[in-house]
Amino acid sequence: MSTLKKEELEPAEGGFTRGMGLFDSVMVVVGAMIGSGIFIVSAEMARDIGSAGWLLVAWLFTGFLTLAGALSYAELAAMMPKAGGMYVYLRNAFSPIAGFLYGWTFFTVIQTGSIAAVAIAFTRFSGVLFPWISEEKYLLEPVHLSTRYAVSLSRAQLLAIGLILILTWANSRGLKYGKIVQNTFTISKTAALIALILLGLTLGWNATAVHDNFTHAWTARGAEPIAPGVIATSAFGLLAAVCVSQTGSLFAADSWHDVTFIAGEVKNPRRTLPLALAIGAGIVIGLYLLANVAYLVTLSISEIQHAPADRVGTAAMQKIFPGIGAALMAGAIMVSTVGTVNALALTGARACYAMAKDRLFFRGAGELNAAHVPARALWIQGIWSIILTLPRTFDPATGQYGNLYNNLLDYIISATLIFYVMTIAGIFRLRATRPDADRPYRALGYPWLPAAYIVGASVVMIMLFAYRPTTTWPGLVIVALGIPVYAWMKRRNKAA
Repeated sequence: MSTLKKEELEPAEGGFTRGMGLFDSVMVVVGAMIGSGIFIVSAEMARDIGSAGWLLVAWLFTGFLTLAGALSYAELAAMMPKAGGMYVYLRNAFSPIAGFLYGWTFFTVIQTGSIAAVAIAFTRFSGVLFPWISEEKYLLEPVHLSTRYAVSLSRAQLLAIGLILILTWANSRGLKYGKIVQNTFTISKTAALIALILLGLTLGWNATAVHDNFTHAWTARGAEPIAPGVIATSAFGLLAAVCVSQTGSLFAADSWHDVTFIAGEVKNPRRTLPLALAIGAGIVIGLYLLANVAYLVTLSISEIQHAPADRVGTAAMQKIFPGIGAALMAGAIMVSTVGTVNALALTGARACYAMAKDRLFFRGAGELNAAHVPARALWIQGIWSIILTLPRTFDPATGQYGNLYNNLLDYIISATLIFYVMTIAGIFRLRATRPDADRPYRALGYPWLPAAYIVGASVVMIMLFAYRPTTTWPGLVIVALGIPVYAWMKRRNKAA
């Protein structure tokens, strides 16, 4: 019997069912990555950078970091194909507390905050088609907890809660249900993004915008200062602008590694996971680059910078189909966000499961139900995600309400990059400490490509800490809060 056949027949981890093939795994990667970000973040990036050429360079840099991370990360995925992903890798490469701090941040903010944010994005775009769905139409008027914070329940929030509940329930029914939802919506939203690209490059081709954007491709126009005296018109200002703009593009391209959380349910994981990471991330980065080219041949850089509510994709569709473009784009984003919420729900619960097995999370989350999925972990994750949809921020100067999770996600971007850098650094550490371990896949371009990722991501982090302190340093506080929680759990486990 060949090695491949033995791996295919390898028993699933802890009662899981190995039901995810290569196509399913690629759909998880693509589905988790493509949300609403690609249709929005280019507006703020264009305001930071100010030119078409450097906007594309910024996206190319995002693509490099994402692909370098995925190709490097694949070594760990093939080496340790267990449920839990980055939590498992950090625990084994460094220490249990390193894994726990990631798992803590992942559960409290990263994954659950993303689920809440994408679910609300679904409802916001639903409001374009169905005006009665609105964050201003309340079932429970905002109740202020302080001058700047409140809780409320609007029709939009209620719909977001309903979406989270339905997808959590579907995934608790078994892997095949979550897989069907994932494949269906990922195929649909990928087709929608491809359609946007093709329409932009054909019907949307605007000779005036093309001339304006690419005749002055490297000249910053309308750029906003990154900080007093730091603007994209100088070499250093341009470097700072490209790095700071990565907050948007890296967030839009994030979650490429989520497939590793379900490694215990992947067929032939030592081969499938590296391929899924490379293929899935490659597909999405290619589509993201083409989408930005489509924006730039349809809209001028000024129109991108000042797109209403930063909805660049909607502005492009309105240019192509005046009057109905917004509705078409809203429908496409609704499909996209459902697929993203499902991917995040499906994968995130497995990290909670892995932590629970190590007695570092609610113990019930470490159990599988009759359908061989961690149903309790799914529901715990879903409930916390729902809770995060309720708090609102309040700006007394404008009287406008926002969403608390948006602040939390801003705070955590830099902390997330730290964990990514640590994980890639774990490849070097494990090569030294476990040189004889079975490595079915070795990181492409080792040591140069993983090292390039570490250097590139570190430069971005330094710039973010320097020029976005209000939305970076608090992220470290959220991570640090996990230290006393870890100490308490360790004492509890010793006493048990």
